[in-house]
Amino acid sequence: MKILIVDDEAVQRELLKGFLEKAGHVVFEAEDGEHAVAIFREEPIDLVLMDQKMPGMSGEETLKMLKEINPLVRCIMITAFGSVSTAVNVMKIGADDFLEKPVDLEFLAKKIEEIEQELQVEKDIEEVEKGICDDESPLPIEIIAESRAMKNVLSMVRRVSPTPWTVLIRGETGTGKELIARLIHLLSERKHGPFVEVNCATIPENLFESELFGHEKGAFTGAVSRRTGLFESANGGSIFLDEIGELPLNLQPKLLRALQEKRISRVGSSEEIDVDVRVIAATNRDLRKMVEEERFREDLYFRLNVFEITLPPLRSRKEDIPKLIEFFKSKYALRDVRFSKEAVDVLMKYSFPGNVRELEHIVQRTITLARSNVIRPSDLPQEVRIGEKTAHGPLKERLEAMEKEMILNALQEANWVQTRAAEQLGISERVLRYKIERLGIKKQGKK
Repeated sequence: MKILIVDDEAVQRELLKGFLEKAGHVVFEAEDGEHAVAIFREEPIDLVLMDQKMPGMSGEETLKMLKEINPLVRCIMITAFGSVSTAVNVMKIGADDFLEKPVDLEFLAKKIEEIEQELQVEKDIEEVEKGICDDESPLPIEIIAESRAMKNVLSMVRRVSPTPWTVLIRGETGTGKELIARLIHLLSERKHGPFVEVNCATIPENLFESELFGHEKGAFTGAVSRRTGLFESANGGSIFLDEIGELPLNLQPKLLRALQEKRISRVGSSEEIDVDVRVIAATNRDLRKMVEEERFREDLYFRLNVFEITLPPLRSRKEDIPKLIEFFKSKYALRDVRFSKEAVDVLMKYSFPGNVRELEHIVQRTITLARSNVIRPSDLPQEVRIGEKTAHGPLKERLEAMEKEMILNALQEANWVQTRAAEQLGISERVLRYKIERLGIKKQGKK
């Protein structure tokens, strides 16, 4: 790494230079802001160590000029007057951190190592995002991508798959997050290793640590034998953490430790086990907003979101609908059937709040119940035929209404026993309780 030290004290510069050169860095020195700017124009500096108080141009003024030349340059401000207000001020002008004098060299080395890692990740991500990938080689699994939106997604997938980086897949329910996660694994160097799926929403809180990291015999009541956890099972391959936004706040530090240290301990054991696992996470929640609301750890969010892929909803990739219809038709048809142009037109106009999964279910149900070999608009479900005529209000409100109805039906069928209703819905009782409260569902009589 190329580091520029800017300090009017020669002794301080020499101390830092010797320490950094010993660590293998290329170091430049400047005794004031003007000299620093001159060096900066000539050399591709990665990191600036800047004294805040100097004769002539201050550290803040110098950093502003350096940021005008290269807005991406990293900077650690060094000050003799450490305080909250100082930290706020230097962060506002673009410094990554600040250190108090005398500089703790061990702490400085740690900060530089973190910045080096971040720069390497940014470099790899820049390579991944550079242009659209023209690779048209066959994929190991079939994915319909006639639309530009999906072609861009597959381009990103092809580029990020060979890297070791953690990937966060975002998208509405039913957009195919699990399929993309599996594709990333199959296009990576880990393709011959295991691909382990974990639905974070369905694991009970009291069993989460045991499920992910395993346990020893007798670790708790019911632990009659040693159990290998899912992280250990995924060793040498990939682990897919679906519905990561549903992970309880009190359990997030345990996952963060596994991601940071790549080591786990079974419940009831002090022995640490190294795990070589590539993590792919997925969510339909806004994790950044959850961080702001203190419902999701910021450090875990950034650890998961090294590289983000956002899947478009089906309403934004309607060019794919005809091909998807044909794909699902060949998958489920027990006889020769076809969708009429009029039926396809109706489906093209529908907004699909349930996305690709909803389209799959519509095709499956329609070809099963159709009375002839030609699917006409009248064969389609009522909600699809009336389409936008009933699409009152924003999409979010319509989706919430559908979700509320599904939960109500499950609760009524389970006679309001939440454990049974959660099992029927395929979610954990904890998630069900959260949704009941959020949607304002009140107990009603059994249907």
